[in-house]
Amino acid sequence: MVQPLHLSLDNLLRLWETFQLNYTYIFPIGLIIVILATVYYMSRPRKVYLVDYACYKPPQSYEMPLATFVEKNKPFLGDNKEAVEFVRKVVERSGLGQRTHFPPCFNRIPARATLEDCHEEARNTMFGSLDSLFKQTGLSPKDVDILVVNCSIFCPTPSLSATIVNKYKMRSDIKSFNLGGMGCSAGLISIDLAKDLLQVHPNSNAVVVSIEVISSCMYSGSERAMLLPSCLFRVGGAAIFLSNKRKEKKRAKYSLMHLVRTHKGADDRAYNCIKQMEDSEGIVGVSLSKELTAIAGDALKTNITSFAPLVLPASEQIKFALAFIGRKFINPKWKPYVPDFKKAFDHFCIHAGGRAVINEMQKALKLTDEHVEGSRMALHRFGNTSSSCLWYVLSYGEAKGRMKKGDIVWQIGLGSGFKCNSAVWKCLRTVKTPVDRPWNDCIDSYPVDIPQ
Repeated sequence: MVQPLHLSLDNLLRLWETFQLNYTYIFPIGLIIVILATVYYMSRPRKVYLVDYACYKPPQSYEMPLATFVEKNKPFLGDNKEAVEFVRKVVERSGLGQRTHFPPCFNRIPARATLEDCHEEARNTMFGSLDSLFKQTGLSPKDVDILVVNCSIFCPTPSLSATIVNKYKMRSDIKSFNLGGMGCSAGLISIDLAKDLLQVHPNSNAVVVSIEVISSCMYSGSERAMLLPSCLFRVGGAAIFLSNKRKEKKRAKYSLMHLVRTHKGADDRAYNCIKQMEDSEGIVGVSLSKELTAIAGDALKTNITSFAPLVLPASEQIKFALAFIGRKFINPKWKPYVPDFKKAFDHFCIHAGGRAVINEMQKALKLTDEHVEGSRMALHRFGNTSSSCLWYVLSYGEAKGRMKKGDIVWQIGLGSGFKCNSAVWKCLRTVKTPVDRPWNDCIDSYPVDIPQ
């Protein structure tokens, strides 16, 4: 039987005094907790979401078979049969297919590029990518808070970022940046810059545009090291929509987990392996060193040293650490331990710079042919599109229906300087096979067999 509770006046007074005593402690403690929680919330890294991206698909009229490209080079090479044969062998062994894209100025006889040709190619590539991105996402140009554009060789005034702001009549308070001269790795450098800006500007949208203007890289000489870029580089570009807005997480494809950059510019050999220069006749072009693939492999190893502890499972980290300590303090001649990155990643997007580069990365990371399939097929269909090629590789995986919720993607960018950059993305939802993307008219015919 429950007895009714009788509180005397003295009991009520004692209860009130106890409450007041506790309150003097509870209030400051609670205030401290609220302040600490606020500081933590405000200082923690903001999530960066990749809502969507669009790759530029040039018109069919830009396509040029490899044999036609060789013929277009003959007027420059003249009677130099060795140079003609060199170009022919390079394109045959390059891993590129018959439908890669050149700008219209390459069809002139002889091929030549004016400043207006460069501007036209830049506008077509940038606007083509952005129009597709705005259509796919419903993003209004007025809602873009941050704009980052990268193009290595062509850096006009007004800048390419200003050209975009003018075309789409973007807001006057937009934070725009134009990166030049940073090579094929500039795509991930732009992503890194956008990421940092999104950390300090809450509730913002960022758009990154990565292109290269092939018209400005045209070389009319006959030196072999400077003929290589024309044999490999093709028209291409990409526009990427990033955001730190919580509401965008619902429709975002990926979230950025890590981005690690490595710069080997202090090494003269690495610094000079890709260089714009004049040949012996004073003709300007871009020279690619024979040591390029070896330098790329070395840059990757350095990048892995910083990158591996962030992504590898504990078992692989221990093996990697023990091997590193052994090389450092016991015997420098010990072979470095190559971690099994297949335990950390589901997909690999390697810079499609050329067949030799892809082969070197596959060997260094001990990957299977399936892991580098996207890079090989992107090189075959679109060629080396410089800083945007990683997005064609990722788009290949999406077109094949391989991107599942929870999958982890590793993008590896390589470029002049010499730089190696790594980005890790987590797939937030199973990506449906895109309908209107660069692979939509040919994905069923891939993968193709590429002779070694």
